Amino acid sequence: MTKRLRNTILGGAIALAVVLLGAVAWLWPMTLSGSPAEGTVHVPPGATVRQVADSIAANVDADFAVRVHRVLDLLDSDLTRREGAYRIDKGDTPLDVARRLRNHVQTPVRFTFNNVRTARQFADRFGARFAAGGDAMMAALRDTALLDSLGCDSCNVMCLLLPDTYEFYWNVTPDQLLRRMKKYHDQFWTDARKQKAANLGLTPTQVQIIASIVEEETAKADEKPLVARLYINRLQQDMPLQADPTVKFAIGDFSIRRLTIPMTRVESPYNTYRITGLPPGPIRCAEKATIDAVLDAPRHDYIYMCAKEDFSGYHNFAADYATHSANARRYQAALNARNIH
Repeated sequence: MTKRLRNTILGGAIALAVVLLGAVAWLWPMTLSGSPAEGTVHVPPGATVRQVADSIAANVDADFAVRVHRVLDLLDSDLTRREGAYRIDKGDTPLDVARRLRNHVQTPVRFTFNNVRTARQFADRFGARFAAGGDAMMAALRDTALLDSLGCDSCNVMCLLLPDTYEFYWNVTPDQLLRRMKKYHDQFWTDARKQKAANLGLTPTQVQIIASIVEEETAKADEKPLVARLYINRLQQDMPLQADPTVKFAIGDFSIRRLTIPMTRVESPYNTYRITGLPPGPIRCAEKATIDAVLDAPRHDYIYMCAKEDFSGYHNFAADYATHSANARRYQAALNARNIH
């Protein structure tokens, strides 16, 4: 090998090394320097790399978004079918994020719901967390074919929705979520719980309807079993439940603090002052603990209840009307004293 050839090869090697070192120097901070902040990026269907980068800039960090954009370009990434939610943690590198996006490794969305009284409220909670939106969930909750396949109807579909914390992907459809909720519902209703319900002469759905009324009647966990048994006693004696919360549900106003006689006359299948037996569906999504309070309700003879006059949130219970009337007079006097009409 001639000296000139050796020099040419050496020069080429040096030039290549300089190029490689330059590339490494350029790529090193771009691929390995971690995110300075954390956040969640939502990628809608058909999103471009530029749109994803803009979302990262808005939700995490602008400089980090530029570096992710460059890596995605280098990898020739197509994100049009990578819709979902992606969590970026502090310290994640642009390469970490790019791989997550390219491989469609979504981050599950935690979905917690409670204090839900209506289908619209549940749909709005869903819409605030997932891509499909609240209106799509409302349509699903009214889809008779879907409800039939889930073994329920528009009145008792709320029984499927057991308040808790769940995880779903951001692009979950209402149909998929409701089918998952059906599975959770069926898992909750073990053979042991079904047997307890049968021992009370009730179906699981009827237990959940009672539980929904109990939750509206009292927030006191130690009182829920007493209230539950009171309503069971009334059912077994073919007495109207006369549960105030069912009237509020029928009217559509849970802010009412004092029922009037005209209110108790409102025509509705949910108004238990007018109907005997249970309403056609729950008046809220009952908590699992309240359902168990109904199933484990201790035996007693109470068939009347009235809020305590001390406004503690507890109730006075009675097995006869005379005692109940005295309890009611004390409570009404307390309402008058506070000018609550």
